[in-house]
Amino acid sequence: MPFLAVCIDLVERLDPEAVEAACFDAGALSVTLTDLGDDPVLEPAPGEIRLWRQTRLRALFAADAASPALISNLCVALELEPSHLEVTAIEDRVWEREWLRDFHAMRFGTRLWIAPSHEPVLDTAAVVVTLDPGLAFGTGTHPTTALCLEWLDSHPPEGARVIDFGCGSGVLGIAAVKLGAARVWGWDIDPQARLATRENAERNEIAAEVTVAASEASLPQSADLLLANILAGPLIALAPRFAALLRPQGQLVISGLLEADAVEVTRAYAPWFDISSSSVREGWVCLAGERRVHDLP
Repeated sequence: MPFLAVCIDLVERLDPEAVEAACFDAGALSVTLTDLGDDPVLEPAPGEIRLWRQTRLRALFAADAASPALISNLCVALELEPSHLEVTAIEDRVWEREWLRDFHAMRFGTRLWIAPSHEPVLDTAAVVVTLDPGLAFGTGTHPTTALCLEWLDSHPPEGARVIDFGCGSGVLGIAAVKLGAARVWGWDIDPQARLATRENAERNEIAAEVTVAASEASLPQSADLLLANILAGPLIALAPRFAALLRPQGQLVISGLLEADAVEVTRAYAPWFDISSSSVREGWVCLAGERRVHDLP
């Protein structure tokens, strides 16, 4: 079924919720908001819905519902001139294939690869995690995920008991198993992420080695390695919790923080961890360290 896309740049006087409501009242099948500039929205407060300074709203309509009256009614409802609306016809496609077409196998470090199911890795020495883009975060394309994967490749967790905290797609935990970890426990506050981790573990034929925790409280104590690719605020708050989950001399790898946050995050972990290395990519940082045998006072 073909579609009609109507795009509206949200100037200051336009209320995004009112524009969204007007589009749905006019028969929109979906409404999305995108950033017109380069203004990332990071760590909104609980319950906060924060938009960009320059936001574009895109409403999708069925082509058979499109008519001059549709555009006219939207203009009247929003008190806009027709020139403020950008209208584009969109041909129907198999969108799952369109998405996958731009996702290719990627190598991290020496031998670790993340590859979609449609693209085999021919390197016989490769350690391959099969992963298709989905609703849960984590395919290796983001710098923070890439930094964690490269650390795993250079520090194979052979025989280790691993916690993947904020597991997303499960990519870090699955990579850990592929690189020799004995057991991985994944946890994420998002049910979709927990489901994705289970499905991806099954797809990689390692479901027996990956346990998706029913709750954060059910994670094991005395793990050998804890991986957390989340954000600076939660990382700071979770420092004592991570200290409780790791055995003495256990390894910690945390990412999802910007360079500006690295000092504060390192300070938060100082009572329990020796942060011994950091790596940076595109302004994002990955920190690695070891759980102290004795906590600092």
